[in-house]
Amino acid sequence: MHDDTDGEILEVHLGTRSPYWRLGIDSNALELAAVRGLTNVAVALDSAQAATIRALTGVTSSFELEIALFGDRLRLHMVGKKLDATHWAGTASAYSDTRAVARDLAQGLAFAEQVVSEVNSLVVVLNRHGILQRFNRLAEEVLGKREEDVIGRSAFELFMTAEQGEKSSQNIKGFFENDKPFAVERYINTVNGPRLYQFRNKFVQSGSGVDERFLICSGVDITEERNAQQRLTVLANTDVLTGLPNRHAVTEMIRDALASGANEAPRQVGILFLDLDNFKHVNDHYGHITGDRLLSQVSEIVRSCLPECATLARLGGDEFLVLFEDATLDLLEATAKTIIDRFDTSVRMDLMEVYTSCSIGITMHPQHGDTMETLIRNADTAMYVAKEAGKHTYRVFTQEMNQKVAKAMWLDTNLRKALEEKQFVLHYQPLVDVATGDIQSVEALIRWQSPERGLVGPVEFIRHAEEFGLIGALGRWVMEEAANQIIRWQAKGLNMRVSINVSARQLSDGNVANHFGEICERAGLAQGLLDIELTESCFIEDEGRVRRLMEQFRELGARIYLDDFGTGYSSLAQLARLPFDVIKLDRSFVTGVDSDTSAQALVSSVFTLAKALGFSVVAEGVETNAQAAFIRQAGIGYAQGYLYAKPMPAQDLEAWVLEKRKLRLIA
Repeated sequence: MHDDTDGEILEVHLGTRSPYWRLGIDSNALELAAVRGLTNVAVALDSAQAATIRALTGVTSSFELEIALFGDRLRLHMVGKKLDATHWAGTASAYSDTRAVARDLAQGLAFAEQVVSEVNSLVVVLNRHGILQRFNRLAEEVLGKREEDVIGRSAFELFMTAEQGEKSSQNIKGFFENDKPFAVERYINTVNGPRLYQFRNKFVQSGSGVDERFLICSGVDITEERNAQQRLTVLANTDVLTGLPNRHAVTEMIRDALASGANEAPRQVGILFLDLDNFKHVNDHYGHITGDRLLSQVSEIVRSCLPECATLARLGGDEFLVLFEDATLDLLEATAKTIIDRFDTSVRMDLMEVYTSCSIGITMHPQHGDTMETLIRNADTAMYVAKEAGKHTYRVFTQEMNQKVAKAMWLDTNLRKALEEKQFVLHYQPLVDVATGDIQSVEALIRWQSPERGLVGPVEFIRHAEEFGLIGALGRWVMEEAANQIIRWQAKGLNMRVSINVSARQLSDGNVANHFGEICERAGLAQGLLDIELTESCFIEDEGRVRRLMEQFRELGARIYLDDFGTGYSSLAQLARLPFDVIKLDRSFVTGVDSDTSAQALVSSVFTLAKALGFSVVAEGVETNAQAAFIRQAGIGYAQGYLYAKPMPAQDLEAWVLEKRKLRLIA
């Protein structure tokens, strides 16, 4: 039966022409009831019918269904949706009952209309010409227009500037031709002023009337999100302390400057790399707050020295970079000189004045590099060369500077490896009694037995070890090796004192004397056989602290030598305060004593004063018999130099000692 009697049958059995229906996931029995939630009748469905219902989603839909109700065949119009993971429900009406069907559809459409109207985003429907077809409630609130006042009018004219409207009009025309969903960001005029909205747009076909496609635009306000992103971008590219562009920002500027001239004549991009001299001392002496204030002041001073075409950035710490996007070498050098001259005077900060200076490295594109990385690296290299030249100056990069960098990199890598693999050896140079020729002690001198470069002298690597924090480990190795060598010699019947050199950088470790004692104890070395040699530079910064370390060394049995006396900064008054045992006259005093009367007088005077202070004196660098004769005549008891013996490995020294013993026996 497919006539109006279908509705009457529903009314007879269920008491309504539009019963509620419900289907569960665990049964194919369709429940029908006049009241929602109850069950009046259960009708068996075949698997295909049940599958049709279970294919419904959360969006209200309609479909047709034929059932048998108490022997009567009914054709029903079903409206419904998925309620949850296990149930589907809705309303049914006889297919021939057009009023009931219309009512069900109207209810579904009303629900859909309510969703569109109340959804928390702007919903606007446009045709291909940008004419408004639909305008939801949030759009009315945000844009300050009623739907009935805007339908049929141009969205471009109502809510956009002329420029934006023209751009959107062209975009929409292209989008209709491509027929693909898309997203755009547009500023639109709202009741709160221009706001940035992101619209996600899709195409739909009209369901009735003229067959036409429309554009559904769903928009959310992203103004605050984009503002936050912009603020983060500013923060990511700005140095917080100085307000200057930071490393990331300036490197991007350099890349852009280089790229902008890629298809034209190469641009003369120039870089000044600035590093403050002795900034660490300001931080240590005045504190980090004052150091930060100084960096801020320095940034203002440097900026005041720059031409308009230059951009100043802070790379971090006390390093700054100046970018010239179109420069000449003369301009770069003139600017560098202006900056350096400005720091001839103090930097005033409130009630105090601080003196500082800077070293500057200069590079240009394309002469000194084709990439941002190369230009900055080479400018950094030139800056370090300026520091080595005495600081408070500038240098223009040259390729020869890279050789120094390559050497430093080789040292940095291989010196660490040498420490791990124990590639170092000690050579020993005797210190002899001038009158008898007997050995009083030997000085241990480190050598690096490099697999690549052979035997490397200390002048090649000690300074690097100090700069890169390796001198502590290297110094402890020397102590340990010298102590063990003394024990090995004792086992062979050779009792010799050994002195080792300790640098000022090693003394900055307050535990150096404790390490010395622990090493001697581990080696089983009796006190009084391992001595310490210090240079005058050790006492410059903190004489009191070094004096305490010297006293600790002496308590452990070490004699203290003042090495290279006369080349440093100590005064005789300072020598009297410090617990030295031996003064070693630098070779520069000895070189001319055989013929230079001034040198002779100086050596004699130093010996007389040292004797008065209770010090023994050793003459270093004795190479000729004439020098030895004067040393002996002056009363100096001990000497060291090539006239007696060169530095030699431990095994060669043993042979040298035995040879001298044989000669003495023969004599």
